[in-house]
Amino acid sequence: MTKHKILLAEDEMALGTIVKESLETRGFDVIFCTDGEEAREAYETHRPELMVLDVMMPKKDGFTLVKEIRKKDDRIPIIFLTAKSRTEDVVEGFGYGANDYLKKPFSMEELIVRIKALLDRKGGKEASEDVNIGAYTFNFSRQTLRFGEDESLLTHREAQLLNELYLHKNELTERTLILNTLWGSDDFFNARSMDVFITKLRKKLAKDDQIQILNVRGYGYKLIC
Repeated sequence: MTKHKILLAEDEMALGTIVKESLETRGFDVIFCTDGEEAREAYETHRPELMVLDVMMPKKDGFTLVKEIRKKDDRIPIIFLTAKSRTEDVVEGFGYGANDYLKKPFSMEELIVRIKALLDRKGGKEASEDVNIGAYTFNFSRQTLRFGEDESLLTHREAQLLNELYLHKNELTERTLILNTLWGSDDFFNARSMDVFITKLRKKLAKDDQIQILNVRGYGYKLIC
């Protein structure tokens, strides 16, 4: 059975070693780095399937690393590990292109659940073929959004969210349903994260003025197309 390759970047050697060994006992192949520059080189060399990155690292912090990687790779799932607790910091991380985050201290079981959820691209409800959203063509499994000859790549979380809205197009999709389905919890930080991704999707769908993602305050969202 092929092992999923994960890149772990954590400058706390003791914590990083524990996480690495815990993931390996569960069948993952882990490349462990202790600073941002080393992680960037490891990404280029090993091309992992998923990255788990500490935010505060020497030589290059996690935010900077993700910004660089997202310029060339919009698909790889990225989880931030952060000691920062301010909402602004968490939202900033998602803005740079992270798919998920865990605040320290965290449980290994929770990290593993989140890793598996991001790797399981074929789980749950999917639009496996091209579907039309207004003048756009969306393919969930390939994570692409095409407008005419222009095709853009979506992150895993963007594709998940757009797929969920599409499956309930022109209907109200409850906020708590989306959060519990995609994020696993409807807590405040996840809600702020979802708002960031809704904003990103609105920008990517802006070329067709007949498409709207309406915010029904206190209830949820509605994709009009």
